[in-house]
Amino acid sequence: MIYSATHITRHLYQSPVSQSLNELCLTPRSLTGQQVREVNICIEPEPATWHRRKDYFGNEVIMVGIYEPHSRFVIEARSVVEVEAPAPGVVTSIPWEDARDLIASQPDDESLAAIEFVFDSPFVAGGAELAEFARPTFTPRRPLAEALNELSHRIYGEFKSKPNSTSIKMPLLEVLRNRQGVCQDFAHVMIGALRSLRLAARYTSGYLRSSPGSHGAEASHAWVSAFVPGSGWLSFDPTNDVVPSDRHLTLAWGRDYGDVTPVKGVAVGGGTHSVEVEVTVQPVGTNPH
Repeated sequence: MIYSATHITRHLYQSPVSQSLNELCLTPRSLTGQQVREVNICIEPEPATWHRRKDYFGNEVIMVGIYEPHSRFVIEARSVVEVEAPAPGVVTSIPWEDARDLIASQPDDESLAAIEFVFDSPFVAGGAELAEFARPTFTPRRPLAEALNELSHRIYGEFKSKPNSTSIKMPLLEVLRNRQGVCQDFAHVMIGALRSLRLAARYTSGYLRSSPGSHGAEASHAWVSAFVPGSGWLSFDPTNDVVPSDRHLTLAWGRDYGDVTPVKGVAVGGGTHSVEVEVTVQPVGTNPH
C-alpha cells in the first residue's frame, strides 16, 4: 500500500515566546518493506536555523531554531510512504533462555548491536514486578517467538486502552498495577517485562492506518520490536494484538519514547501553553509490482 500521512502539531502559548529550539523526529525511516517517496515539513514561524542529522539509532531528526517572538509554533509534516506486508518467513524456535545467553555472550554483530536494548532506559527500567508479570508466559525452554506473541496478547487482553489516562511522567510500575493506558504505555510495559528477563527490546514509533476496532489509529502510535537470534527483530503491537504489517508506518525507534518523541524542545517565555496534535493516514494507491 501507498499512504499519505499528515502529522500536525500546534503549540499555542499564553504569552509570546522570545525564542525556541526544537528537535523534530517526523521523517519516516527507509527500511526493508518501507520506501519513503516524499517528505515535506512546514514550520510556522519560519525557523532561522534548520539542521538535519542522523541520531544514534539512525533516525533522521531536524533541529530548528526560532529567534523571533511568537505565540504559536506549528509543524506540519506530510509524507508519502510505500509499505509492503512482510513475506512469510521461518522464525527460529530458539528457547528464550538460550536467546538471552546468546545476546549476553555477543557472538556476532547482530547480538552486539542488540545488547544495548537489554539495559534500563530513562522511561523503561526492568525489575522484579515486571519479571513476575512475564514469568507465566516465559516458561522453561519455551520458544522465544512463541512467548513474545503470547506476552503481546496478554497485554492486549489484561490492560484497558484508555486515552488521556496517563502521561509520560507516570511511573511504569503504576501503569502495570493500574492495567490501563495508551499505546506508549503498553509498549513500555512489554519492553520492561522483556528487559527484566535480560532480553533485548526496543520502542518503535509511527502511524497506524485505522480499521474497525483498532486503537491508536489516526494518531501517533507505538509498538515493540524484540531481538530473536537467528531471525533478527520481530515486531508486535500489544495495543491491538497484531503483528505490524502494511498498516503500520515506521517513523523511528529507540530505547523508549524519550528517544523518538515527535516534537521536543525548549522555549523562553510563553507562560502556560496547550498542545494540539492531528494525524491522518490515507491510502493513495497500491504498487502494481
